[in-house]
Amino acid sequence: MSRRRAADADVPPGVLLVDKPGGLTSHDVVARARRVLSVRRVGHAGTLDPMATGLLVLGVGAATRLLGHLGSSDKVYEATVRLGQTTVTDDREGEVLTTTSAAHLDDDAVRAALAGQTGPLQQVPSAVSAVKVDGRRSYDRVRAGEEVVLEPRPVTVHRIDVHRLTRPTPDLVDVEVTVACTAGTYVRAIARDAGAALGVGGHLTALRRTASGPFTTAQAAPVEEAAAALAAGGGPGVLALPDAATAVFPERRLTAEEATALGYGQRVAATGRAGLTAAVDPGGRLVALVEDAGSTARVAVGFPW
Repeated sequence: MSRRRAADADVPPGVLLVDKPGGLTSHDVVARARRVLSVRRVGHAGTLDPMATGLLVLGVGAATRLLGHLGSSDKVYEATVRLGQTTVTDDREGEVLTTTSAAHLDDDAVRAALAGQTGPLQQVPSAVSAVKVDGRRSYDRVRAGEEVVLEPRPVTVHRIDVHRLTRPTPDLVDVEVTVACTAGTYVRAIARDAGAALGVGGHLTALRRTASGPFTTAQAAPVEEAAAALAAGGGPGVLALPDAATAVFPERRLTAEEATALGYGQRVAATGRAGLTAAVDPGGRLVALVEDAGSTARVAVGFPW
């Protein structure tokens, strides 16, 4: 695969749908995209742990303005929960803290405990997480030897589908699940809390994000391939900025006059819709995300090129 080096002005704004491999941080993936494209303005819409694989949404150029809105979409994960052990990180990468035999657990008890982790929850994030405490990441404080207690956060787990239960040893139970949830949900915490409810402890041994909002791993590509495709004008793992925005928000087609007005930060006639709308000019360019304010619509996020 050849890598095209380009100046920032030569790379169109776009969204990269990346299939992240295990072992890389989200920052590592962003850094790889920057190297391929020779641009600095690259960000991601929601962190994946180094252990996790799957869909990571990146924005390049003006598309970084869209990331905060893309990151708030619901997520879908494939995961494996191990019952019978707790770890310091609530996943397989952390030191084992406790081991309690899960040999007595039957399938019905396991399914019931996981069902108890669905619906609206007040979930305490893992202490080894990216949540900030007084301006510092929680995981940095833990690694520095500090004791961190995080406040519970409201999340909603729409469903947990149990696919398979196995016993890798007589004392452990592995459960393969699909989790559909709101942004900000920690699947590691689901494993921890289900294990605690069963009295044996739990942690996560595998995690793969398969969907974020309307985007899925079926559309994704390795980061180097997606970035090179963007530089070349499109291809696997690439969404043009208007396509990404209209996949998430209703589209409003603008007149040339309306597009010019929004470009200057002026208001246009109301859309008649609740929430954000993707305003697209007659040439197909995303001008802004707009939202109604009474009888007019105002710019919530502008996208100058």
